[in-house]
Amino acid sequence: MKKRLSVILIAFLVLILAACGGDNEGSGEKEKGGEGEVKTIRAGIGLNDAHPQYKGLLKFKEIVEEKTNGQIKVETYHSGQLGDDRTMTEALQIGSQEVVIPSTAPLANFVPEFSIFDFPFLFPSEEVADKVLDGEVGQKFLDQLESQNLVGLAYWENGFRDVTNSKRAIATAADFKGLKLRTMENELHLEAFRALGANPTPMALAELFTAMQQGTVDGQENPYATIYLQKFYEVQDHVSNTHHIYSPFVFLMSKSFYDGLTEEQQTIVKEAALESGKYERELNREANNQNLADLEEAGMTFTEVTPEARQEMIDLVQPVLDKYAEKIGKEKVQEVYDAIEEASK
Repeated sequence: MKKRLSVILIAFLVLILAACGGDNEGSGEKEKGGEGEVKTIRAGIGLNDAHPQYKGLLKFKEIVEEKTNGQIKVETYHSGQLGDDRTMTEALQIGSQEVVIPSTAPLANFVPEFSIFDFPFLFPSEEVADKVLDGEVGQKFLDQLESQNLVGLAYWENGFRDVTNSKRAIATAADFKGLKLRTMENELHLEAFRALGANPTPMALAELFTAMQQGTVDGQENPYATIYLQKFYEVQDHVSNTHHIYSPFVFLMSKSFYDGLTEEQQTIVKEAALESGKYERELNREANNQNLADLEEAGMTFTEVTPEARQEMIDLVQPVLDKYAEKIGKEKVQEVYDAIEEASK
């Protein structure tokens, strides 16, 4: 009888242990599906849900969930719901978030070499930027991210950045003098605008509208799509096609998460980032063309910057570029310049 009771007790304990031994990893980020473990990607961006970047993120979600048969789920967060680009990038590093798609400017705080892509007046066109970023040179920069516990899967597009302000039209370099302009948190951007005579202030995008509304800053610089979709026209009077920087987005994934994927899943997320990136670029270019007209219709005054005026701006920021070329490494900078020259042919 005692032996029988012992067997029953052991069986009962086994059942209890089995019940308690489910998937306890993380905080609900992984669950069991019908065909195995279901993994969750939390993907965040700073821009709102009307921006082409968010629509590209939805395309990424669609591709990944379909090709993995639901074994990877993608949760999407816009408008800085998970923090600004720097905060989210740091979250990727420690594995508490899986995907963010920042511009290269804040990313340079993690890998300084990325500053090269924020050199003013670097790329002459979107098509040249595509060839360089999607080519061998662009991949070399993505490879450097692994040392920061990040995996760079693709380049998306923020686009050519243009200046708006509430004080005056900007047609020449002299018009920058004394303007309080918000920039991203990037030393190269700050120094370049100082060289043009402005007073730049780094600030998170989520804080910008209120800062312009209250007069904390006079203006800012972003692509037309961002200017329009963030409704900056409500607190800004002037927009100029300075096209001072072509700003790429970099699709980043947490290295710890990526390393935990199967080889097949890694291929799927890589291909999805590339495919949805091409889709996002197309949407972004269509939006930028339309949104300039939208800004004028909303009451903003558009000012054309002539080639001669732009060259004056280039000359003023050249000492800043020379300084950062030294920091990054002249050979690496020259490699990018050579790739741009080749892509421009």
